[in-house]
Amino acid sequence: MHERPTVLLSAAMSVDGCIDDASPQRLVLSDDADWDRVDEVRASVDAILVGATTVRRDDPRLLVRSQERVAARVAAGRQAQLLKVVISSRGDLDPEARVFTTGDTGRVVYVPSSGLGPATERLAHVADVVGAGDPLDLHRVLGDLAARGVHRLLVEGGTTMHTLFLSAGVVDELHLVVAPFFVGDADAPRFVGPARFPHDSAHRMRLAEARPIGDQVLLHYVLEGSRE
Repeated sequence: MHERPTVLLSAAMSVDGCIDDASPQRLVLSDDADWDRVDEVRASVDAILVGATTVRRDDPRLLVRSQERVAARVAAGRQAQLLKVVISSRGDLDPEARVFTTGDTGRVVYVPSSGLGPATERLAHVADVVGAGDPLDLHRVLGDLAARGVHRLLVEGGTTMHTLFLSAGVVDELHLVVAPFFVGDADAPRFVGPARFPHDSAHRMRLAEARPIGDQVLLHYVLEGSRE
C-alpha cells in the first residue's frame, strides 16, 4: 500500500475568479516573474497533472523550462523532466498534442474504466492509458501515481481538476496568484465550479505566505486536515 503523493495545486486567476476568458485565445494572467516561480515549483515535484480541457484549449508542454533546474534535478538523481499526467472523461485526446510529443518523459492518461478500450486504441502509442474506475476514482489515480514513484504531484488545471481535487480534500498546498484585473464574462471558466469543499467557512485554510510578484499577489495556503 503506497501513501498518496503530496499534492500541490497551482493556479492564476483574475480578481473576479476567472482563469481564462471565453475567447479562442488564451488569456495571459501571469508575467515572466510568475512563470519563473511556477517553473521553480515544477522543478520541485515528480509529476504534473492537467485535465483534458486544458490539453485541448492550451496545448501545454508541461515541462521544466530552466536548463539549470533540469540539470539540478539530474544531479540529484531525479528524472530530468516530470511525469506528465492527464485525466480525461473520454480519452478523446489528440495524440499529436504537445503534452505527448515534447520532452523525454513518461506520460499517463487516466480515464473511466468503461472508456479504457477506445482510449487505449487512440493513445497507447504515446502514453500509458489506465482505467481508474467508474466513475473515475481520484484516490485510485493517486494510488497508481504513488506506485509509480510519485511523491509530489503538481495540479495545474483547469476548472474541473481544481474542483475535483479541492472538493475531494486531497490538496496539501494551494498556490493561488491573483492578477489585478477583472474579466467580467459570465461564460469565462472559473477557478472552481460548484461543489462541497471541506475547507469552508468553518474549516479555513492556513495562509503560509502572501507576497507580491510584480503587480500580482501570490497566496500560498496550507490545507490542514487533507491527510486525515
